[in-house]
Amino acid sequence: MTETTTTKPSFAPALLSGIVGAVLGGALVLVAAPKLVGERIVRSALTDHPELLMEGGEALRSQQFAQSLAPIRASLEKPYFSSWKGSAQPKVVMTYFYDYACGYCRQSNPDIERLLKENSDLRVVYREWPILSQASEYAARVSLEASKAGRFAQYHDALYAAGQLTPENIAAAAKAAGVAPMPTADPGVDAEIRGNYAMAQQLGATGTPLFVIGNQVHNAAIGYDGLKKAVEEARKRS
Repeated sequence: MTETTTTKPSFAPALLSGIVGAVLGGALVLVAAPKLVGERIVRSALTDHPELLMEGGEALRSQQFAQSLAPIRASLEKPYFSSWKGSAQPKVVMTYFYDYACGYCRQSNPDIERLLKENSDLRVVYREWPILSQASEYAARVSLEASKAGRFAQYHDALYAAGQLTPENIAAAAKAAGVAPMPTADPGVDAEIRGNYAMAQQLGATGTPLFVIGNQVHNAAIGYDGLKKAVEEARKRS
C-alpha cells in the first residue's frame, strides 16, 4: 500500500540475489549434508521446518540492505533542524519519507505516534518527500520553515488534526505553529527537498510512505504491528 511515483527501484537486484542465495544455500546443504549429518536428516528438517529457508532469506535481505544503507546512513538519520520526534539519545532510529497528501501516510501517522509513546529509545526522523501535488510541496515547504523555527511537531500535528490537505488547513496549521503560512524562497529548503528525493531514489522507492528502520526498508504502509516488529528487530541489532 503506497502512493506511487515512477521512480525506478535500485534494490530489486539485491533482494532477488538474496532470495536466490537462500534457495541455493538450501540446495547446497542438501548436496553436502550426506557427508555431515545425513541427507535424510536435512530433508526432514527442511520439510518439517520450512521457515528455516524463509529466515535465511530474511537474513540475506537484511545483509544486502545493510550494505546499501551504509553509505547514506548518516544523511538518512540526521534530521533537518527540528524535524524529528522521540528520544534525544535513541537506540533505534526510524527514518520516514512521507507526503502530507498521501492517504497511506495519514493512516500510518497514529501508528507512529503510538510507537513513540511506547518506546522511549525510539527517534523518528521525518523527511519531506512531496511527490503527489502542488499542495504537497506547499505543505512540505511550510513544514521545513516550521522545522527551522523549532516548531515542526506543532505544525505537523496541527496539519494532520485539521483533516484534508487544503490551503486553508495549511494556513491554520502554520498559525498554530507560529510560522508564516506562505513559504519564502530558501536555498536550504530547496536543498533539503532535493536531498530527500535523491535518497529516496537510492533506496529504490516507488512512492510514499517509505520507512527505514535499522537495516530494513519498507516502501508501504505496514501498520502498527509491522512497524513494531521492525523496531524490535532493530533494537536487538543495535
